[in-house]
Parts: sequence; C-alpha cells; structure tokens
Amino acid sequence: NEIEEIKGLENCHSLTQLGLSHNKLTATQGLQNLPIKILNLSFNQIEKVNGLKTLKKLQRVDLSNNKINSLEGLEEHDLLEFINLEENQVAELSELKWIEDLPLLRVLNLLKNPLQKVHGYWLSAIFMLLQVTELDLKKVSVEEKVAAVNNQEPPPEVVAAEDHRIHVLCNIWQPQTVLHSTLPGADEDYPMLVLVGPLAGGKRQLALKICRKFKNSFRFGPCHTTRTAYFGEKNRLDYYFISQEVFVKMVIAGRFLLTYKYSGHSYGLARDTVESIAREGLATCIHLEIEGVRSLKNTHFKPRYILLVPNDKMKYEEHLRRTGLFSRAEIEEAVARVDMYLQINQDFPGYFHANINTGELFPIF
Repeated sequence: NEIEEIKGLENCHSLTQLGLSHNKLTATQGLQNLPIKILNLSFNQIEKVNGLKTLKKLQRVDLSNNKINSLEGLEEHDLLEFINLEENQVAELSELKWIEDLPLLRVLNLLKNPLQKVHGYWLSAIFMLLQVTELDLKKVSVEEKVAAVNNQEPPPEVVAAEDHRIHVLCNIWQPQTVLHSTLPGADEDYPMLVLVGPLAGGKRQLALKICRKFKNSFRFGPCHTTRTAYFGEKNRLDYYFISQEVFVKMVIAGRFLLTYKYSGHSYGLARDTVESIAREGLATCIHLEIEGVRSLKNTHFKPRYILLVPNDKMKYEEHLRRTGLFSRAEIEEAVARVDMYLQINQDFPGYFHANINTGELFPIF
C-alpha cells in the first residue's frame, strides 16, 4: 500500500493487532489510547516513535526498516516484551536508556544499526538491559550477563581481585628477590595494623600517634598517591605524592602490593615500604579506604583491621566542613560512605577486628 498517515482508527476500541508494514508512513501519530497489543510498522519511513506513548497495552512492536534514530517514546510500556528495530539509524548507546526500565522486555533486535559498531556494544547493551534474554537474534547467556556487569560496573571484590592479579603478574616479570622479613612464618604472620575508615575520620592521625607512642613496635607506612597534598601534609611522612605517570610506571614495575582509586585519585602501598619497615624488626601500621582493604585481603598478609567510623553523620559533616580542606562534592561523597562502612561491619562479622566510633575524637584530631 501507499498509506502516508494513520487516521480513522480512534473509535476502534477493540483493536488489539495492527499491521501497516510496507507503506509510506513518516510518523506514528493516530494511534492514541488504542488497546493495541501487537503492532507492525516495519518498512516505512518513520523517524520518531513518540506517537506510541499512549499504547499502554503494547506487548510486541516491529519498527524494522525505518529511519528511526531515537528510542524515545518506547519508555513506560510496562507490558512490552518484544522490540524489533532492525535496519534503522540508532547510533548512540545512550538511546538504550529509554527502554532500560521496561520490566518485561525480553527480545530486542538492533541489527544493522550504527550503534552496533560502537566499541564494546554487545556487553554494554547487555549491561543496560539485563532483563533481555535475546539480543540481535542471539540468546544472551548468564555468563554474558555476568561478564557485562563485571565489565561495566564490577562488584568491589572483582575490582580488588583484578587489582591483585595485575600486581602479581607485573611483579613476576621483575628480577626476583626473597623478602625474608615479610614472608609468612610457620608459627605467625608478619604483623600489620590497618586503620580503615572514611575521609578525615581520624585514621591517619591515630596511626601516627600509635607509631610515636609505640615506636619500638610500629612504624608508619605511607602510601603513594596521585592527589595533591592537603594543607599541613608532608611528602614522605603522610604520603608519597607522585604524578599519575610515575604511579603507572610503578604499577608496571610490580612495585605495589595494592592499589586503589578513591575520589578520582590513585593510591598504592609499595612493597618496599613494608619490606623496609619489616627489616627493622617492626610491624607496619597503615591507613586505607575500604577499596585498599579489599585488595590487601587478596595477598598473603593477614593484618589486624580496625574500623574507625563516626556514628553521627551530621557531626562528621560539620567536622569535614570545619577543616576547610574539602570541596562540597568530596564532603558529600565521604558522608555517604559512612553507611557503607557500617553496613559492611554489620553484614560481615569479623571483616574488621575492632570498631571505633571516631565521632567523639574529632575535637582531639
């Protein structure tokens, strides 16, 4: 046929299936509020699908072989199970946002669309549409869904395991020496104390106090970081402040036991830092965010982990503001992580060996 416009259907209150393929339609107007469940508008010249918003009973829609470049208009169709958009002009992965919340969507066909050429398309599409069981005429396996999640938004444990794997591999390629001081012994492991907690929660100050008071037992091990020093921090005492380029070179050289990212910056604990302290017969005392702890737990070290977290988030936020060191975004991120630390402590008994409420210590620190 050569139908160019949909009209005259407004009184078809029992219409549940409609096929208008192989016509000259350029829009999807004229279908408002109809009880259509199955709709075929393939092989037309449609550019937009915003005329479908009121088809709340829609279950299957075929829009293949058109000129559609956006999926806007397909959202909020809670019964939609099947979408065929083969041979259209959808070019951006971001367009999938319009259909990612469709609870019953199981089949999606985007063959012969430009977005298929986007790097990482397959796993990215699966990640955005985890409810889909068939994509581009191929079944989506459970393994592919797991790979998509691990690739796009991996669980923290996966990130830590990958971090550890990288450091082990990089270290293997370097000249090997026996690190006698930190090798696990037959009777006991090398002693390490790790203070864990959110930003400016007192872990650095407490670590330094412990090392000063028990200087014959502990030595503080500064981490390397790519962030700039806060007011009052000293290089080689609080952290080793280095560039991102130097940090990457150290990773490649296998010099880190662990690395992690926090607030856009890289942090790492160097092997030499721990080994130099151990050679003096002292225990290493360090402080980390939870990301670093997850990575360290993959190594042979078995430290004592002490959680320092404020129970009063309002007082903690006031404390961060009073320091004058942090941006609003940094403060909001730090406060939001308090609940995460408390939840980990609650959900995984024994993950931390002790828990200290630092709220009462802010005036001291």
